[in-house]
Amino acid sequence: MGFVRVRRRSVFSPCASNMSAFRLLFFTLCAPGVLSFTPMASVYPQDPALLIGSSLTATCSVSPDHGLHAGSLYWTLNGKRLPSSTYSILSPTVLSVTLKNLSGSRQRSGDNLVCHGGSGHMLAGSCLYVGMPPEKPVNLTCWSRNTKDLTCRWAPGGQGETFIKTKYTLKYKLRWYGQEKECEDYSAGPYTCYIPRDLALFTPYEIWVEASNQLGSATSDVISLDILDVVTTDPPADVHVSRVGDLEDQLTVRWGTPPALKDFLFQAKYQIRYRLEDSTEWKVVDDMGNQTSCRLAGLRPGTVYFVQVRCNPVGILGSRKAGIWSDWSHPTAASTPHSERLLTGSCDSKAGQQNSTLRRDLKQFFGWVRKRAYGCSGMSIKLYDQWRVWLQKSHKTRNQVLQGDKS
Repeated sequence: MGFVRVRRRSVFSPCASNMSAFRLLFFTLCAPGVLSFTPMASVYPQDPALLIGSSLTATCSVSPDHGLHAGSLYWTLNGKRLPSSTYSILSPTVLSVTLKNLSGSRQRSGDNLVCHGGSGHMLAGSCLYVGMPPEKPVNLTCWSRNTKDLTCRWAPGGQGETFIKTKYTLKYKLRWYGQEKECEDYSAGPYTCYIPRDLALFTPYEIWVEASNQLGSATSDVISLDILDVVTTDPPADVHVSRVGDLEDQLTVRWGTPPALKDFLFQAKYQIRYRLEDSTEWKVVDDMGNQTSCRLAGLRPGTVYFVQVRCNPVGILGSRKAGIWSDWSHPTAASTPHSERLLTGSCDSKAGQQNSTLRRDLKQFFGWVRKRAYGCSGMSIKLYDQWRVWLQKSHKTRNQVLQGDKS
């Protein structure tokens, strides 16, 4: 007759595993030839759930048949021995411990409160679940990438930390009829659930999230949506950025329609954003409409730009609501040409004087066109192109004349 001893350095975590198996393995005495088990000790209460700041008095009762005295016992919490000042000997076989102002559990599977014999072996244990009840989940949003699926995401209420394991369940049903269902696929990430199929169109759904743990439960607000009103897409594909001839302050951006929606009739909206290579500040072009190309003007000559595009599908199968913006495409880089005025010098003072008046006259026009050429405005860009081409040609002609005079 004997019991299983575990070295003090061994990892003992009954709260993280099946408690009944650990109790049978570590905390019971098996009499040979007898099918029943005689417990060596027991801890009360078993696996309590407590609010942060609570106090707890637990007792360890040993069987008088094994010759153990309460005065030889001691307690540990998560492997750390508790001070004897927290103990009380209630009887020769019962030792209590009092824990005050409990902090949140260090692990969501519970804290290990263990009663030990004088030689260090473990006699019995309990899991303490110290935390907070969940608050109402918030910011519930959902979207569909192909009108056949639905992904929903939310945030835990309050500060979000309950310190104990909290279960979140996404539920949904058709607004006017239909059976309540539970989302099953939570593999996409925390506070996210994916419904892959069997969704109805042209009929609104009611969707909500329930949060629960050992200390309580809470339910989010119910949102109502039609799948067609929350369609989004993958980012636009095949984004290309190229120069516009020799124009040193313009770039052309072209992209393809998102492939997932190629079979649907809809009016897409696009946005472009771009930034300098050495900057983190993006400039956004909003007035794109349904076109799949854009001319960016008013850029710096000889500069690398990063460009991204995103899409918002509008009017999927007749929906009257705006869709949801896609993620931005991967950044595409391109550089504007270097300015010839910066690279080519002139030693003819008369030529410089003759052109100074022209440049002053054009300065105001240049500023006017630059402001109106921002984004993808077609009329302003045509005027701007005509002026830039004329200026570059006149500059090249002047350089050729100067070189001929020198020769």
